[in-house]
Amino acid sequence: MAGPRVARPGYALVALLAITLATCPRARAQSERVVDVPTRPGVTQRFLLVPGREPVTAAAILFAGGHGGLAIDASGRVGWGGGNFLVRTRQLFANRGITVAVVDAPSDRQEEPWLNQFRQTREHAEDMTAVIAWLRREVRRPVWLVGTSRGTQSAGFLAHTLAPPEGADGVVLTSTILDERRGRPVSAMPVERIAIPALVVHHRHDGCRVTPYAMAQPLVDRLTSSPRKALVTVEGGVDRGDPCEARGHHGYAGVEERVVDEIARFVSAR
Repeated sequence: MAGPRVARPGYALVALLAITLATCPRARAQSERVVDVPTRPGVTQRFLLVPGREPVTAAAILFAGGHGGLAIDASGRVGWGGGNFLVRTRQLFANRGITVAVVDAPSDRQEEPWLNQFRQTREHAEDMTAVIAWLRREVRRPVWLVGTSRGTQSAGFLAHTLAPPEGADGVVLTSTILDERRGRPVSAMPVERIAIPALVVHHRHDGCRVTPYAMAQPLVDRLTSSPRKALVTVEGGVDRGDPCEARGHHGYAGVEERVVDEIARFVSAR
């Protein structure tokens, strides 16, 4: 799900910047705000925070697919990736009582290759550790990692390398990268080490060559340390264009509400 390079204004080091967006009330029941968290020396990690509707049951870090460079500006505008499954459904999660943080590339990765060749690095883990800590402090609810497509390479890596309280309390992998030669797919990670609840969501007819449905159940079977795990198989919806893009089965087009319901149910379960 690669996209064109987007010019990006320079970062200002801001602890917390709240912005009210002029949107349809039905589409955005809650105000979004931009947050810049200091991470590594001289680096900040920006994310778009959408408060969950009360009662809030969890917080979730959403990792978009593709190169992951959303180019979120100070007003909260998403410069790239607005159609990505997790980006476009962020308010659906919030409506279900989940406060979400839609993460951008960090301030030192604001040009190509963005998050490519970065998702499985110590620096990425440092950046996300800071975001997890911020959410724990501000939301005071369990923190989950939710990735889609190439975003699962971030979520899967963090889930097996970081443990609570530094790491997250659960992980959700949607349209998981399972058969990849350019980089390490989630199927090649030591997922047996994931010791937090894990949900795998996959469309039965996902046509993207790097996300074959046939490899989803074997991935779940290998989550032997997870205290709670499940595979949700999605069917239906519409399928248009590139099979690896977000407006078809790969991105759950036409079945977004159903998929978010399944994720929210698993995340909110006690």
